[in-house]
Amino acid sequence: MSFSDRLAARLLRGGQLLPDGAVSGPVHPLLRLFSRWVRRPLLPALRLWRRNIQLRVVATTLLMSLAVVLLLGVVVVGQVRNGLLTAKAQAAQSQAVGGFEVARKLADGGDENHSDDNSRTASRGTQDSATWLTSLVEQLASGGQGVFSVVALSSDSDEPFGDSTPGTRGPRASGDVDPERSVPVELRRKLDSKSGTFRQYTQIKRIGSNDGMPALIIGKRLNDVNGNQYQLYYLFPFSQEAESLKLVTGTLATAGVFVVILLGAIAWLVVRQVVTPVRMAAGISERLAAGLLQERMKVTGEDDIARLGESFNKMAQNLQLKIQQLEELSRMQRRFVSDVSHELRTPLTTVRMAADVIHEVRDEFDPATARSAELLRGQLDRFESLLAELLEISRFDAGAAALEAEPVDLRDVVNRVIEGAEPLAERKGSRIVVRGAEHPVMAEADPRRVERILRNLVVNAVEHGEGRNVVVRLASAGGRSDGAVAVAVRDYGVGLKPGEATRVFNRFWRADPARARTTGGTGLGLSIAIEDARLHGGWLQAWGEPGGGSQFRLTLPRTAGEKLRGSPIPLEPEDSRRNRGLDEQGRPRPGAGRGASTIPAQPRPGAQHAAARPAAAPPALPPGGSTRVVPQHTPARKGDGARADGTGEDTRPDTVTTGDPVTTDGPGARGGAAATDSTQQETGRDVEREGGRRGH
Repeated sequence: MSFSDRLAARLLRGGQLLPDGAVSGPVHPLLRLFSRWVRRPLLPALRLWRRNIQLRVVATTLLMSLAVVLLLGVVVVGQVRNGLLTAKAQAAQSQAVGGFEVARKLADGGDENHSDDNSRTASRGTQDSATWLTSLVEQLASGGQGVFSVVALSSDSDEPFGDSTPGTRGPRASGDVDPERSVPVELRRKLDSKSGTFRQYTQIKRIGSNDGMPALIIGKRLNDVNGNQYQLYYLFPFSQEAESLKLVTGTLATAGVFVVILLGAIAWLVVRQVVTPVRMAAGISERLAAGLLQERMKVTGEDDIARLGESFNKMAQNLQLKIQQLEELSRMQRRFVSDVSHELRTPLTTVRMAADVIHEVRDEFDPATARSAELLRGQLDRFESLLAELLEISRFDAGAAALEAEPVDLRDVVNRVIEGAEPLAERKGSRIVVRGAEHPVMAEADPRRVERILRNLVVNAVEHGEGRNVVVRLASAGGRSDGAVAVAVRDYGVGLKPGEATRVFNRFWRADPARARTTGGTGLGLSIAIEDARLHGGWLQAWGEPGGGSQFRLTLPRTAGEKLRGSPIPLEPEDSRRNRGLDEQGRPRPGAGRGASTIPAQPRPGAQHAAARPAAAPPALPPGGSTRVVPQHTPARKGDGARADGTGEDTRPDTVTTGDPVTTDGPGARGGAAATDSTQQETGRDVEREGGRRGH
């Protein structure tokens, strides 16, 4: 961005430009109000200027044409003016020289009847000098009325300049010319000191008026009939030249305006011929993007625009063909998955019945056969869960999923989910803490789908929490029409690495492929969960940091069909490293001491303690508020240094790196639901059926 663009942007925003484009601090309210008042009427014009290329081209053409016309007009008017002045000066010079010659002859007695010296001397003596000057001015000016004026001034310093009464040799002027103000003092002094003809541009002043007329004055010092010196001036006004120049200027201005308008119209038509196909292509592109794949451009002619239209139509045709092929392939895949899932149900039911019969009498078999019967039943449970989730995914892909919304209290849903996850949490050494359950959290939702979402989140949190506590938080905000409810599940386990949040809701994705699955999941749990959330018009979002745990947040509108505007629970929890003022190594970040939170990190399990003490609320919880802890009786694990109560807490700070929080309602954090390991199937069978069959 150039400096002028940045300056205009800063001025439009009411800020002050500082070095390097920085903006100053708070602006005075009056200045902000003034900038807003100036900016508001300019916004529509600026928006139109940015969006309309035809307007920009035409406006640029008009401005450039106007500049060219103005330049040509100035040059032409200047040439005409110089030509008029030159012609006027030449004509005035000839007229003045002729007048000076007539005055000299009259002063010398140029009459043919006075040929001898005696008679010439007698004639001079009988004629008064003042009367002669008056008659001379009248005689010289008689042939140039409206063309020039004549002024005669005395060269005697003793004679008052302004005295023009009869009998004196004061100034004489033809018409109503004011000789005192019309003849420049510099020119008079030059004539007094030098001989010859001189000229100068001046202003003709009229008696009783202060208005001046541009004129050319030509003067010369002569002798009158008595031999006394006087100054004779010819004043040539530029009135006719001014009228001619005005006429030329007006003609050029009128022609220039018509030329500019004509060029603007031509530019508009020419640009329209180019812009119209582009706009047509843009409109067709938008309709193609909206799914109307049969749209095509109208092609006329054989020029570049026509070739562009043909290429565009070929591209659209190829895209339509490819999209149709992909859609057909996708339909075939969905149909295949659905058909296979349905067809496998019949043999699976038969195998299930046989496996149940074998499992019932497993005590009569040898240990190896009994163990095989147990593994067979566990894998059949997993297979049934996989088929159920594949069928659910196929319904989402086909658009056949329906929402059965009804008023539901999310506290009841959370309680059912926690009751089903307690065996797994007890086996993992975790505790599930519920916060915000003191008030009803009502929403219009499908309880079956919401329970499936929360079951996936809670079981995932327990599975990846590494024996630490899992916090489930409920909150609501807003009214019935624009309100929202949210449930957040926070764990303090392995967390998420940067970039994993965008892939967590993908089908069959796991953050660590080498990690053992212990809950019988299929890898489709979060994929189904996000589809359930979207079916409600809600958000399923995730946040995490490597080694610092993660948080999944489900946000639903209070009323089904309403649009969400926000969530009552922040996506990034209060006990994240950034909120606690820690860097990636877990050390205090410079400059973050005053504003950082002091909430401690969730302690790691396995610390050595001298004596066992009762389980307490996790230190990651802020003090106060209503919490419910799901108790469990977990025996101390051998060799890991855990406490006897199974909490596994220690006092070491959490020193893992911080990941970027996820703020979109797209893919979020950890992968799909965990799967079971064959060696652990027996101990987790109840949880496997609860989680696997319901979409974990």
